[in-house]
Amino acid sequence: MMHRTLSNAKTITNLIYQGQSRQAIVLFHQVLKNGFKITEFLLSAIVRACGRVAAIKEGKQFHCMAIKHGFNRDMILMTSLLDMYSKCNNITEARLIFDEMPQRDVIATNSMISGLCWSHLTLEAIELFSNMSRRDAGSWNSLISGLGHSSEGRTGLVFFEKMRLEGAEVDVMTMVSVLAICSDLAALSNGKQCHGLVIKYGFELGYLPVGNAIIDMYAKCGCMEDACLCFKNMPLKNVISWTALITGYGKQGRGLEALEAFDTMEVEGVAPNKITFLGALYACSHAGLVQEGWRVFNTMVHKYSIAPMMEHYTCMVDLLARSKCFSEAYKFIERMPVKPDTRLLTAFLSSCCSHKNLELARSVGKKLLESAPEEAGAYMLLSNFYGLVGDLQGVAKVRRLMLDRGIRKEKACTWIEINKTVHSFQSGDRSHPLSKEIYNYLQHLFKKLKANGYVPDTSMVMQNVDEQTKEEIVLGHSEKLAIGLGLISTPPGTRIVIVKNLRVCVDCHVVTGLISKIEGREIVARDSNRFHHFKDGLCSCENHW
Repeated sequence: MMHRTLSNAKTITNLIYQGQSRQAIVLFHQVLKNGFKITEFLLSAIVRACGRVAAIKEGKQFHCMAIKHGFNRDMILMTSLLDMYSKCNNITEARLIFDEMPQRDVIATNSMISGLCWSHLTLEAIELFSNMSRRDAGSWNSLISGLGHSSEGRTGLVFFEKMRLEGAEVDVMTMVSVLAICSDLAALSNGKQCHGLVIKYGFELGYLPVGNAIIDMYAKCGCMEDACLCFKNMPLKNVISWTALITGYGKQGRGLEALEAFDTMEVEGVAPNKITFLGALYACSHAGLVQEGWRVFNTMVHKYSIAPMMEHYTCMVDLLARSKCFSEAYKFIERMPVKPDTRLLTAFLSSCCSHKNLELARSVGKKLLESAPEEAGAYMLLSNFYGLVGDLQGVAKVRRLMLDRGIRKEKACTWIEINKTVHSFQSGDRSHPLSKEIYNYLQHLFKKLKANGYVPDTSMVMQNVDEQTKEEIVLGHSEKLAIGLGLISTPPGTRIVIVKNLRVCVDCHVVTGLISKIEGREIVARDSNRFHHFKDGLCSCENHW
């Protein structure tokens, strides 16, 4: 009996260690029925497994089991329960456990800090961190990483500076977390500084997560040459390394190079995973490579027996629709074994609108608004399309629906990094200290653009105002304000890099191209879809976005 108990315990812990948490939970339930003896150690492990797969129902059962057996004073088990509730988005229960713990070690506090950050309770997390009697590298990492995950990356960078000033130990996880923040913010100066620190601390050789994070950072900052150089210099590479490179190429619109990297990866014996295929399909989609896209999709399904995720289906539909293969895209959707979600239908609608397929846009738009009545992006896309084709009744109908359903569009926000400081702008923003100078510069610039034939595209302005006011609204778009700050704050010829949370609008795309020519600047814009490299009036996307 004792031998069987130990054998079962070892099997369960091995399953958890191998990432098969769901199977471990099922086996644990089975052996309980046979009078299996529960220990604090095993219960702690199975609780953490519940957190990994968000199995809140089973987690609560095991919590009750811990109380029943008198294990609720065990520090390791209670920390595991705290972690499980945090990962299952039940921060209230996690905080209750933390507050009721008779003793709290640094590991429990670090776990609580992470949980608070992931629940966007960053002020509480910072307060808890500030009040700790002993902080280790894990404490700093929990806060910095958590701030990054909760869209408070700039605050995370501030704490990283504090960490170094206080002489705290910087480890591999610290650098991975900070590099991830630099990637999200496209904070290139900070990212380069981190790369220098990686070399200084000796983390560059032999630490795959750090090397992968550096590739991802340079790629997301629009510096693919640097990303490629780092990739080539890595002594070891894994599937994540190749995926970061392939995805980076795809986001830059360099589809052929992405596919070349994908093929080389296979030749070198590295098996692609779901995310690799997603990056390759995305690359095909944004470069109009239809046949290559089919090849990648079929390789995934037939050669590697990987079941497509909704994101893979979305990339295929996007690829076909962007290439005007509307009938093929529609048939592909009809053959899908799963019902299309909001993102897929939005991607299809976007291409229908771009190619002015009025009949199909109306049909897909109607289906989208019925299946996802709360999706603000769908209303905006459809309204802009109706405005573009001159269907004023269609515009009015969509706007009325938005009002009746209380739908508000997501606020556009654009970031720019200057001298290691990240500045953010919303549309019509006048809160920046240099706001007056930015608007004056842009107004002067717009006169020059109009003199060269530029006509503002105000079709996406939903407000019922006169044309002059519409032009003023378009002038105040967040990406234009960020570019304006870049123009007045950096020396002539300096490259400008901006990041937007939404898709760049048509007018801003046109204006950015014109500015790159008139001002002699290279401008890199990263929106929610991809990168746009503007130089001498032209964009790398070739209006294919």
